[in-house]
Amino acid sequence: MGPLQRVVLVARSHASGLLAAQLAGRQWASGSVPGVEVLGLVVVADAPGKLPAPLRDLQKLVSGGFPRTWTVPWAESWRLGRPPVDAAPRELARLARDLQTLTESGVPQ
Repeated sequence: MGPLQRVVLVARSHASGLLAAQLAGRQWASGSVPGVEVLGLVVVADAPGKLPAPLRDLQKLVSGGFPRTWTVPWAESWRLGRPPVDAAPRELARLARDLQTLTESGVPQ
């Protein structure tokens, strides 16, 4: 087998997105996806505002199956085109820093 492939799963925060992430996480955790190291899950808001309680609970449950989870909030400007980098949500900067650290380390976290 070749080198371990590091991946990040990305899901929208609606029910079908979270359930798809849960299924992918289960497949990875069961060992049925050899040669893959999942670094974490990125949950991208599917709408502005807070998640309804049932989705918040589902996200918490699904997140428990991953080594780490990042949440990216809704950004209306992204729907219309590429926003300026300085207008990006702070959560995106954290995600970028974490991924850089994880991928530069060369060692599974």
